[in-house]
Amino acid sequence: MARRASKQYQVPSRAELRSISKHDAARRIASLRDDIRHHDYLYYVLDRPEISDEEYDRLFTALLRLEERFPELVTPDSPTQRVAGEPRKELPTARHTVPMTSLEATREEDDVARFVRRMQREPDVETLLLEPKLDGASIELIYEDAVLMRAITRGDGVRGEDVTENVRTIPSVPLRLRSDGTPTPRFLSLRGEIMMSARAFEALNRRLLENGESGFANPRNAASGSVRQLDPRITAERSLDLVAYEILLIRDLTFERDEEVLQALASWGFRTPEPVRTATDLDDVLRYHADLETRRASRDHEIDGIVIKVDRLDVRERIGATRRHPRWALAYKFAPRREITRVREIIVQVGRTGLVTPVALLEPVEVGGVTISRATLHNREEIRRHDIRPGDRVRIHRAGDVIPEVVERIEEPGHERGKPFHFPDRCPSCGTRLEHHGPLTHCPNQFGCPAQLRERIRHFASREAMDIRGLGRATAEALVDYRLVEELADLYDLKVADVARLPGFAADSASKLVDSIRSRKRAELHRFLIALGIPGVGEGAARDLADHFRSLEAIRHASRDELRQAPGIGPALADRLHDFFADDRHQHAIDALLEKGIQVTAPRARRERPLAGRHFVFTGRLDRFTRDEAEELVESLGGEASGSVSRNTDYVVVGEEPGQKVEDARQKGVKTLDEEEFVALVRRAGADVRG
Repeated sequence: MARRASKQYQVPSRAELRSISKHDAARRIASLRDDIRHHDYLYYVLDRPEISDEEYDRLFTALLRLEERFPELVTPDSPTQRVAGEPRKELPTARHTVPMTSLEATREEDDVARFVRRMQREPDVETLLLEPKLDGASIELIYEDAVLMRAITRGDGVRGEDVTENVRTIPSVPLRLRSDGTPTPRFLSLRGEIMMSARAFEALNRRLLENGESGFANPRNAASGSVRQLDPRITAERSLDLVAYEILLIRDLTFERDEEVLQALASWGFRTPEPVRTATDLDDVLRYHADLETRRASRDHEIDGIVIKVDRLDVRERIGATRRHPRWALAYKFAPRREITRVREIIVQVGRTGLVTPVALLEPVEVGGVTISRATLHNREEIRRHDIRPGDRVRIHRAGDVIPEVVERIEEPGHERGKPFHFPDRCPSCGTRLEHHGPLTHCPNQFGCPAQLRERIRHFASREAMDIRGLGRATAEALVDYRLVEELADLYDLKVADVARLPGFAADSASKLVDSIRSRKRAELHRFLIALGIPGVGEGAARDLADHFRSLEAIRHASRDELRQAPGIGPALADRLHDFFADDRHQHAIDALLEKGIQVTAPRARRERPLAGRHFVFTGRLDRFTRDEAEELVESLGGEASGSVSRNTDYVVVGEEPGQKVEDARQKGVKTLDEEEFVALVRRAGADVRG
């Protein structure tokens, strides 16, 4: 994302560093820190950047060089100290400043009505405050003299795990409180929620599965697991956010209403829940609940209901709390996105990395507006734990409203169950004996397994890789089954006459496929890296590698240490990259592709990304693109794609059967584009959009 230019910043030269006094350095360091904190706040919290990436990099480099020259001037709250530290053997525990209780929750409207009536009978209750119920991992942050000192997970409510070093890596967590309107207190303990967006959750799970690791069930578990890592560097790689919503303990300042608390938290540099509304009666509460539930799917972060609470803080204190819940608040949860269906069959599927995953084929059922006919069973231990069999009735949901999964088996007294499912000993595709690594199962026959080759072909042709249209799953299967393709390079030797003999093909469709393949021999470096299917290398890592090394040859021959020096590439990924390129079979596959005329081009410079600074939101069904394809196209041109409409959105692209986002755009005065207008815009920006 680009930032609008403001003032110019210069990195001090070596000569200047040698001559600068400590006093002048301290003054410049203080100024640089203030500027960086300001721009971090605009970028990570408000999503409203003001300077370019290059200018920001100059700011940060200038600070880094000055602190390296005068290490005694480094402080814990400096932006340079957000970098992750060394792994720990275990997470220590710490006591909360005050107990972190939970909210009483209900899904029943009658319970909500009783709560509202009870609060209306309380003296001095003028309004109720309504806000989204965040579905993340609760945490306490402690600041002393405006500097972050400690972060503690909720734990049992009295003690939790000290995850300070991990939380320091989260960009939206201020290491030093801003002073923007509300004075900063000497001591502040606040409660917030560690969150992971749906897009970050999908990307993380995809990366874990590609690496042969188990994915997370939902964004909440992913956020909790990420913030509790022993290695802060792993936490830093996970796209986490913090939303603050409650002051637990504070000195020097007092507030009368919760609205004032949220305003203060925002002025100190925190994200806060939105939208927040006031209510005077039950109808206000129900309208807010219905509105948020309707717009739930379009939000960046998961919410699972609303929170209804008394606004006045003194009244809250008088109403008090039980041992477990405050009496002045209630969580009104949304209906769960779960449905019941029946398992038709259980199969195993082999991915491009050899991971073997059991899948339940289901009687189709609609969950959250999406028809589901298959759901993951994760691994052989999960099947054994739930004892899922063909013919069973099961409850399914979309994990994080994204991934369909089986939650549980439903008992049916008197129903004769099918035979237990036995995980195969050999790969169903190539017959190779399977290998078990903990709960995960792999086929080790990487270069001889047809199923892995089919998935590699499909991945190679995908939009984010070589972008070969018409080469989907069915075509990849046919090419492998009829032995027309035995390695990726064979794609570029295909003849129309051979393809025309495949099921479902004629001369015309065969010619289109061959032309489509041959027309895609040129790819930016990051796309080619994605196309190779290196475990753990998604779009983010591929761009980091491309920007750092600038050429394929440099990456192919880089040492482990050189790979570890690339920004965003941790030690584990660096090792996987090195092992991948050290394998002669992979080097042969790359050479074979290059011999067919594949041209790998250097990455675009940032200044060549014409949509930099523009924010897009998509709604409805597009004809030319899937949602992921459209968002990836915008991002490849330097723009930013988001799941919800905000004041920073530039365009809402409207397809068939759009949702609430169109109305959101109208209310916020955001420009809408139909698909043809969007295509015209990206073509002007240099995109190669066919059709």
